[in-house]
Amino acid sequence: MRVSVLSIVAIGPLRGLAAFAPRWDDVKAKHTWNSVPENWENLGHPPAGTTIEIHIGLRAKNENALIDALYQVRSPGRPKYGAHLSREEVAELVAPPSDVLELVNAWLEYYGIPPSAISTKHGGSWLTVIGIPVPQANELLSASYQLYQHIGTNDTVLCTLSYGLPTTLLEHVQNVAPATNFGFPCTPWQGPLMRHDGAAGAQKKVPTGGPGTTSRYVSLAADRNVLGVVGLLGDYPSPDDLREFMNEYRFDATSATYSVVQIKDGGTLPPSRFRLHIYSTALAAQIPWTVSTPYGMTEYTVPPDYASYMCSLYARLGVRGASVLVSSGNDGVGHGNCLVPDGSGNSRVQFLPSFPSTCPWVTSVGGTTGYNPEVAASLSGGGFSVYFPRPPCQNSAVPTFLQSLGSRYNGLYNPGGRGVPDIAVQAIDFGIIVNAESSMMDGTSCATPAAAGIISLLNDYRISIGRPPLGFLNLWLYGVCLPGLNDITSGSNPGCNTDGFSAVPGWDPVTGLGSLDFERLVGILSRW
Repeated sequence: MRVSVLSIVAIGPLRGLAAFAPRWDDVKAKHTWNSVPENWENLGHPPAGTTIEIHIGLRAKNENALIDALYQVRSPGRPKYGAHLSREEVAELVAPPSDVLELVNAWLEYYGIPPSAISTKHGGSWLTVIGIPVPQANELLSASYQLYQHIGTNDTVLCTLSYGLPTTLLEHVQNVAPATNFGFPCTPWQGPLMRHDGAAGAQKKVPTGGPGTTSRYVSLAADRNVLGVVGLLGDYPSPDDLREFMNEYRFDATSATYSVVQIKDGGTLPPSRFRLHIYSTALAAQIPWTVSTPYGMTEYTVPPDYASYMCSLYARLGVRGASVLVSSGNDGVGHGNCLVPDGSGNSRVQFLPSFPSTCPWVTSVGGTTGYNPEVAASLSGGGFSVYFPRPPCQNSAVPTFLQSLGSRYNGLYNPGGRGVPDIAVQAIDFGIIVNAESSMMDGTSCATPAAAGIISLLNDYRISIGRPPLGFLNLWLYGVCLPGLNDITSGSNPGCNTDGFSAVPGWDPVTGLGSLDFERLVGILSRW
């Protein structure tokens, strides 16, 4: 899926530009880290002559319009139900006020950036500025860009511990990247847990049953239904491994294949490498109806402005008809001692939910294990967002759990935050093949693509009977599709030196609403 760069916006000098100077000098901090983030080390200033490409996300003139549209097109029974928006319609919804674009261009021109270096997309909500020398970027953003290397992966990034904006722009600019965000996409998100125990070879058969089984369904709309798989950090598919996998596990589907589509604007990728860039995907003319994102990072390590802008991009996918599924993490309620900086130089213990799982406009996938009974997998990430409030669709489900929890863990989580996960799927003992080597793997990074496969088949069914794809799933899951889920009522997700939360009847921050039952969901969706 290739995204075309829209025409360059060249706004000429504004009359009386000198009058803007005092406003450009009145700068306030947008985001600041008190110290270098954990697992990163400072390598110092970049070589002389280094340039940087800066992206600026602007707030919409009506910030509620996008979410209002999301609820309109995805709530069964509403007049606009099923009428997903086009790229152009979304661009109109998220466009900033025209005078803000003029203001931003005047600011950039004041710091010597020519109009030829600036391009805009999506109604002007996204600006890209290319070829900025690092000293000029430092002056523009009151920053100090330096090189940092991740301890463990050796990834090297150009970031700053703080940046600021003129007071006149502070409320209009939602995010600047790269700036203070060290984690995405440079460091590993919550990945799967791999076991090289050779056990995979003992399971060479086609599954015949189990939670959420879809073995009796035959695809009817394969030519109109697309499943997108996010690949980051050098992860990419191998046709040889796919062929070997099908021979071992699904010999009835040995003809299965995939297409590699470059989404990121410009540049080139090595053959067979696949990378889905969420910025570009949200703006693309064509999108996959189901998107699997088996990555995550601890929420507090992501700058709030960056998380907010990323979350708005997921909402744009939802309003266009995509179902986005994201793994909830593999560390229960948190890894290690869960000490979080409190902003005053000290630390406090806090449960650690995973982003982008905590974004209200994605479907967070936790993990289960076993069958008859199916129980919570202890690794299943879950909890409550610090950044994002509880969305309306959870208002009838989450408070019941909080009431049963009582005062336990008070101060360790945000009871008013968006609760994760939304659903849970089998996460233990997945056979995989990498570089022709069989292994077993656990994790919500396995559960998420499994859930995405089920949702993609449900989209296939919907399309085959002339209905629109599901789009944003949570309005379905917390509504008419609730009877199509298997409630998980045992198990827990320990972490942070605690027993974690427990799976209980109804929604819980271990398994969400429960696991997917494909046949029951087909029956429900045939009526909507």
